[in-house]
Amino acid sequence: MLVGYMRVSTADERQSVDLQRDALVAAGVDERHLHQDRASGAKDDRPGLKACIADLRHGDILIVWKLDRLGRSLSHLLTIITELKNRGVAFRSITEQMDTTTPHGEFLFNVFGSLAQFERALIRERVNAGLAAAKRRGRIGGRPRSLNEEQIEQIVAALDGGTSKASVCRTFKVPRSTLLNNLDRIGWKGAGAAEAKTRTTVKPAKAKVA
Repeated sequence: MLVGYMRVSTADERQSVDLQRDALVAAGVDERHLHQDRASGAKDDRPGLKACIADLRHGDILIVWKLDRLGRSLSHLLTIITELKNRGVAFRSITEQMDTTTPHGEFLFNVFGSLAQFERALIRERVNAGLAAAKRRGRIGGRPRSLNEEQIEQIVAALDGGTSKASVCRTFKVPRSTLLNNLDRIGWKGAGAAEAKTRTTVKPAKAKVA
């Protein structure tokens, strides 16, 4: 059975699926087995695509007008097609003339797979190069800290002075988990901990013998 999928972007209300519908019907897809979405290709949650994939059975062929109607990226497209192949479902794109039921289409699919792997390698190389360059300049990657050193000093002073953690969180507008993570990072053990440690480490002076 032939199953068709159509998609237009929400960015332009003037867009219509008519062109895609006509092409899919001309390719032999029954209109009862057409699925569509009006959504950006970057969205993962597409009800029409989910219904389309659920409609597919072993031996069926999924047909789209163009490759970019199905996947948000080359790697995403290949992931979908690979999952379909594992279920015994073939794939066909009208515009690109890609058909995994033919040797030529299978060859194109393998070429696209190699290109996607090459693209991932390039991205990984650029990220690593950027991190190395930033490290040489004294910058460390990762998320910026939500509390700077001056704020942490103010927080410690407030806590040592008897202010509650809940009050500190409200004042500095941070969640309790962030506060606790920062306190753990600097080794703060609690109000009066430093004073208690000092008292335990200072030995009393010995009385002089007359």
